[in-house]
Amino acid sequence: MSQNPLKKHIQSFQGCLHGGLIKENAEKYGLSEDEILDFSANLNPFKTPFDHPEYGLNFLKLAAESYPETYNYPDNRYLKFREAAATFLNSGIAANGDINNANGGTKANVRLTKENIIPGNGSTEIIRLFCQCVLNEGDKVIIPYPTFGEYEIQCRLQNAEIVYIPQEKVETLTVDELKEIGAKILFICNPNNPTAVLRKREDLIKLAEICEKSKTVLFMDEAFIEISDPDQSVCDLVADHKFVFIMRSLTKCFEIPGIRLGFGAAHPEIAAALNNARLSWNLSPLQENVGAALMSMGGGVNSDYLIKSRELILKEANFLKDELSKVWGFKPGVATTNFLLVDISERTVKSTELVERFAKNGILIRNCISFKGLGEDFIRIAVRTRPENEKFIKTIPIVFDEWAKDFADSELKSALTTHKKGLQQNKRETCEYYPCHFEGQDCTFCYCPFYPCKDERGGGKYIQSSKGGQVWSCVDCYVPHIPPVVEKMLEGLMEDGDTEEILKKEWDEIILPIMEERDSDHVLAVCRRIKEEKDKNPK
Repeated sequence: MSQNPLKKHIQSFQGCLHGGLIKENAEKYGLSEDEILDFSANLNPFKTPFDHPEYGLNFLKLAAESYPETYNYPDNRYLKFREAAATFLNSGIAANGDINNANGGTKANVRLTKENIIPGNGSTEIIRLFCQCVLNEGDKVIIPYPTFGEYEIQCRLQNAEIVYIPQEKVETLTVDELKEIGAKILFICNPNNPTAVLRKREDLIKLAEICEKSKTVLFMDEAFIEISDPDQSVCDLVADHKFVFIMRSLTKCFEIPGIRLGFGAAHPEIAAALNNARLSWNLSPLQENVGAALMSMGGGVNSDYLIKSRELILKEANFLKDELSKVWGFKPGVATTNFLLVDISERTVKSTELVERFAKNGILIRNCISFKGLGEDFIRIAVRTRPENEKFIKTIPIVFDEWAKDFADSELKSALTTHKKGLQQNKRETCEYYPCHFEGQDCTFCYCPFYPCKDERGGGKYIQSSKGGQVWSCVDCYVPHIPPVVEKMLEGLMEDGDTEEILKKEWDEIILPIMEERDSDHVLAVCRRIKEEKDKNPK
């Protein structure tokens, strides 16, 4: 077998998990792409400016204007794009000048120029370029977790050593600690992906000073800043600081993920070197023209388009947070930008299964298993329009109803297997809910194989859901938990045959006669006695 010519650390390399896999999931679940709602990718729900005629931008016109330029190599200086990017950043610096002065930051009269800008074919190219130009093999970087996975991926490509710290540790970092670690780069995402935590500008200015003194580059990923709070940006610091680097993405704020546009902002000396090192002709004429047009909208980061985008996002993020908070076992995090991190650790179902079940129903959500420190206890939900958000909320009970039925079926099979081995325990006294119906109950069918039977004669009934609708509750149903009933059902289920057919037969021959009071043996007497006791002494 011939030797692999690749570097050893590349041979077993694994890429980063991302959302937005519409085509892949459509193929996997037999859906058309139009049927899928993507809550796994964090884009602007206000849609691209090209969808708003009032802003005077026409994508087809830009494409037509770019067409003649495709016959020549692009101008690798990308002057139009870089000028527009500098003006775009300056609009935010001017707007928050009072904040800068009040917190001892750079003055509002700072102006960035094209000499500060590095164009990128998406923000991921900017991360790779910066890591390539800063890191040698074995160099250390600090990545607070959980955060965007591409930092780790691009650092591992350079065979760097990664030092992980929890996000909360960032606030207490000192010059001495950074010097002791000896890291070349500290990665900060603001607002952070996937937690949506937004750090304040004054705190980041202090962090930049600490990094400068320890000779650690503060890599500031501001991919979501325009659709959260641009006042918290520290992009102006690059005018005088060689140890601060800013990354921006046009993908998120302008909803153009397919066009691939981003840029870096750095001290002129740093930016010049990076522009010399970046891949030649990394933007097509169409990319440059589209990017320049979007960033040249009146008002820049405070254009009418982005102001309305932020208003919509904040409104819908809070709507989603309120609605998700009503779902048992869902704990949504802070609402600062166009996504929410949701803690589902109290639910029995884990994120991987939940993501798959939503996908089968035509909704993509982000599995957070790839984010260090989160595992299968978290999902991330993008913020979309009100009708789309409402559809997502309405799909939650559908998904959990399907899961409950499948889980009940799984529990039934497990119970039968245990019973066949002679190991079946009629009681689960170690269960925190025992007795959930009555003392001495048989817990073999803890997850009822008939759910939802919708027959109130057994004690079950419809109750008001926290989501505003009706849901079937088995809290007061005792019939499938009486030992003689369980024994009868087990006898039938132990026979060979289709489980669903057997259950239908048992419903007709065992359960219905009891509820219809046609059973003459002692089971009906037991049922009646339990019901009388429950009516007399309700929980």
